[in-house]
Amino acid sequence: MNMMRTALLLAALTAIFMGVGYLVGGMGGMMIAFLIAAAMNIFSYWNSDKMVLSMYGAREVDERSAPEYYGIVKRLAARAGLPMPRVFVIDSPQPNAFATGRNPQNAAVAASTGLLRTLSADEIAGVMAHELAHVKHHDTLTMTITATIAGAVSMLANFAFFFGGHRDERSPFGAIGAIAAALLAPIAAMLVQMAISRTREYSADRTGAEICGEPRALASALAKIAGAAGHIPNEAAEANPATAHLFIINPLSGQRMDNLFSTHPATENRIAALMELDRQMGGTPTYSGRVDLPGGFGTRRAPSGTRGPWGGSGNGASSGRGPWG
Repeated sequence: MNMMRTALLLAALTAIFMGVGYLVGGMGGMMIAFLIAAAMNIFSYWNSDKMVLSMYGAREVDERSAPEYYGIVKRLAARAGLPMPRVFVIDSPQPNAFATGRNPQNAAVAASTGLLRTLSADEIAGVMAHELAHVKHHDTLTMTITATIAGAVSMLANFAFFFGGHRDERSPFGAIGAIAAALLAPIAAMLVQMAISRTREYSADRTGAEICGEPRALASALAKIAGAAGHIPNEAAEANPATAHLFIINPLSGQRMDNLFSTHPATENRIAALMELDRQMGGTPTYSGRVDLPGGFGTRRAPSGTRGPWGGSGNGASSGRGPWG
């Protein structure tokens, strides 16, 4: 199903590419656009994850540079039956996270410094489990290729508007064609939002909650991230809006409604679904632990006197053990 969805998405974006090329340069322009789109599709399959990580200045970490964060991902990956993904940190004050990669064997997960500072260990586990669920469901291929090609379509639409307006003799539709090409940018964005079903977020929430065993912790994390995203900007996401759907919570403003063109379901609906799952699982909220940020970013401690699946308490004691051992 995911492979079919990816193929249809790439075909649709390629058709838009060709349509813009035709509006700019007739049949010759369409053929050039087709060749460019074909090359981009192939390149995106193999390299789009690297491009997305580069867009956000993501820095890879390991057990030495970020032992707590890396250890959380390692334990969750083992619990989910997945290969260990590469682990990255994004230097951004907005708490958020995403996963990328063409398959589980080549996956990567990234969390912002804002997320590692703001959330408890259990909440971080819930977020990373959600991202690993995307990897497990093979959503990352669709998400990553979409982000790369949709951004390219928008750039081509701007190119078409500029050159179409100044080289009318090369376009069969002249100024009308240039205007139509410029309008393809928002159309491409809507295509991205429609092509990637909002149900994948609900599915990843559910699977992620099952992986970490704490639906309530993930629900708490979603509430905190959504609240912070409303007033803490993500400059890299604003500069690359076609990548917004990669994140666990939309990093851009103005997309809070659960409407036809939204990339994410309404956060309150996701939280309600997780709370219902929590009731089914008979769980109780447990937030604990500490996660040290890599590279001198500082330390963020969870509330003291609580205990969670990582074992120990928020004050750094190690008086308890959880399902991770």
